[in-house]
Amino acid sequence: MKRFEQAEVMGKLPEQFFAKLVKKVSHYVEQGYDVINLGQGNPDQPTPQHIVEALKEGADRPDFHKYSPFRGHGFLKQAAADFYQREYGVTLDPVKEVAILFGGKVGLVELSQCYLNAGDVALVPDPGYPDYWSGVAMAGATMETMPLRKENEFLPKYDDLHETVLNKAKLMFLNYPNNPTAGVATESFFKETVELANKHDILVCHDFAYGAIGFDGQKPISFLQTEGAKDVGIEIYTLSKTYNMAGWRVGFAVGNESVIESINLLQDHFYVSLFGAVQHAAAEALNGSQQCVDELVDTYERRRNAFIGRLNENGWNVESPKGSFFCWLPVPEGYTSETFADYLLEEAHVVVAPGIGFGSEGDRYVRAGLLTSEERLIEAADRIAKLF
Repeated sequence: MKRFEQAEVMGKLPEQFFAKLVKKVSHYVEQGYDVINLGQGNPDQPTPQHIVEALKEGADRPDFHKYSPFRGHGFLKQAAADFYQREYGVTLDPVKEVAILFGGKVGLVELSQCYLNAGDVALVPDPGYPDYWSGVAMAGATMETMPLRKENEFLPKYDDLHETVLNKAKLMFLNYPNNPTAGVATESFFKETVELANKHDILVCHDFAYGAIGFDGQKPISFLQTEGAKDVGIEIYTLSKTYNMAGWRVGFAVGNESVIESINLLQDHFYVSLFGAVQHAAAEALNGSQQCVDELVDTYERRRNAFIGRLNENGWNVESPKGSFFCWLPVPEGYTSETFADYLLEEAHVVVAPGIGFGSEGDRYVRAGLLTSEERLIEAADRIAKLF
C-alpha cells in the first residue's frame, strides 16, 4: 500500500504519553487481574438525569435536525453568560464575549492557531495539560515553561522568568484548580497575572476545566473575577467535569471580545457548531438546578478524605488536594515517576499516571484520580502500603 508523506507539523506533535499507559493497563486487565485504575481523568459518574432528559427533548425537535448556526445557538451563549453572572458575578455580552466549543480541549488547541506564528513564544505550565503543547506545536511556535513547585503552592513564580522571555511571549496558559497538581489560584496571583500580561502584552488563557471542584468550603475563583482580566485574556470552561458530560464534547470560551471573535472566525471554517439538542441540554445544565454539582463535589471530597486519610495512616505522607479530582503524590526515593507507576501497576495492580507525562517538573510525582468509589480508593491505598 502506498504511504503518503505527512506534513512536517505532524512530526512536531508531542507523543501521546498516556496512550502508552493505556496499553500497559490493558495488558493486566486482559490477564484477568483486578486492576484499580486511578490513572485517568474520565469522570465515573453518569450525566445527571435532568440533562439527559433535555437531550431527549431536544432530539425530538425538527428544527435541531438542521444545521445549527455557525457560532452556536443564542440560548446557549445566554446560558453561559447567565452562569457566569450567577456563579462569579462576572458580566458577559453573550454575543461578543462567548464562543461555543466542541469541548474545552478544542478551544485550548485552537487558540494557538489564532495567535501564534512560527517562532513565537508561548508560556506553558510545567507540569501541565499536554494539549497546550499540541496547539503550540501545530502553530510552529516555541514553548517556554513555567515551573509549578510545591514551595510556591504550585503557582508559577513570574519573577523567575527572564525579561527577554517575557518580552517575546505572546500567549500564556494557566489552569486552576490545576491538573495535575491540584493547586488552586489566589486573588493576588490572578491580579499579578493581569499586571504581567498588561506590561508585556501577553494574551492569557485560563483553563477553568475544574472550576466547580473546590474542597473544604472554598469555591475556586474565576480569572475573569479579577479587575482587568477581560482586557488581557479569556477563560475556557467545559461541562465535562462540572456535569459529568465528558463524552458530550461541549464547552465555551469567555472573555476578551477580540479573542472570542478570532475563535469564532477560525471555527467558521472548521465546524457548523454542535447538534442543537446537545446545546439545548447544555443550556439546561447551566440554567437548571445545581444540586447535582453540589452533590458531585461532596462525593469527590469524601473520596479525597478516604484515600488521602488511608495513605497517611499507612505511612505515605501526602497532602490533601484543594481542588480538582486529582491527587499529586510524591514519588519515593529511588524511583522516577514512570518506574514507580510501573511498580504499582505490576505489584499492586493500581494504576497512577506518571508525572513526567505532564512535563519534566512532574517527574517527582504521580497523579491519582478520585474517580472510583471510596471503598476502591481505600483498597488501592492498602495495596500500595503492602509494598513498603
